Amino acid sequence: MKLLRHGNRGKEKPGIEFEGIRFDCSKFFKDWDNEFFENNGLKELERIVNSETLNQVRDTERWGAPIARPGMVMCVGLNYKDHAAESGLELPTEPILFMKASNTVSGPFDPIYIPVGAEKIDWEVELGIVIGKNIYNLESEEEAEEAIAGYTVVNDLSERKFQLESGGQWAKGKSCPGFCPVGPYLVTKDEIEDVLSLNMTLSIGEEVMQNSNTSKMVFSPAYLVKYISQFMTLEAGDLINTGTPAGVGLGLNPPRYLQKGETMSLEIEHLGKQEQYLRESPFQK
Repeated sequence: MKLLRHGNRGKEKPGIEFEGIRFDCSKFFKDWDNEFFENNGLKELERIVNSETLNQVRDTERWGAPIARPGMVMCVGLNYKDHAAESGLELPTEPILFMKASNTVSGPFDPIYIPVGAEKIDWEVELGIVIGKNIYNLESEEEAEEAIAGYTVVNDLSERKFQLESGGQWAKGKSCPGFCPVGPYLVTKDEIEDVLSLNMTLSIGEEVMQNSNTSKMVFSPAYLVKYISQFMTLEAGDLINTGTPAGVGLGLNPPRYLQKGETMSLEIEHLGKQEQYLRESPFQK
């Protein structure tokens, strides 16, 4: 199934997509949130899709992120072999973890506003994992696989000046407003034959900047879920951003960053496309 959310920001309703048409599910579910996933909502949704009549969503309705605001957005650094190579760094022996504020989650086609003081905004196409049940200290990757609800497209935007030149950890450069576009869909894992064989691209305008494949991951999704669960509780509806391949602006020579008016287009095979337009922030003086 392809889960989605639609409607104005902060008032999104749950829905699904079937054969290219969006349908509203708000008559039966409050949202695609922790309560939904933790209480076996995916099975109930499948039953409803096969037995109930759903209303079609208007084509003009805004696309929201396909999940409600997660309790956690956990990110993985240097998880692609080609990205580590372009960064001149050795492959990590354990996953590198950092946090991104959960209020950064935004719709796949929402504009990105330039943060106040920003000078080095960078792009990162990533495979997102959505957790399907509350878990802690898993013993095997098989258990981890069972805990995954599905996958989605994420743009893990970064402001490199904030991230690398302001001291401390990376959260300052990762958590600017709107810096985590997600979607358009949460695609349930049963629809993905091999999550480690998905093409992924990101373009700025007509120029392809990232063109890679999830096969270049250092640590697989199941391994990441098991590993992270050793240190903290992962809750149903949480999001894990699994790292980006080569082609980010920081890795170019010279580095190249996003400019006002530019458009990013992202796609991961079988998971859909998203697009964001970079605008000047209304808070800029």
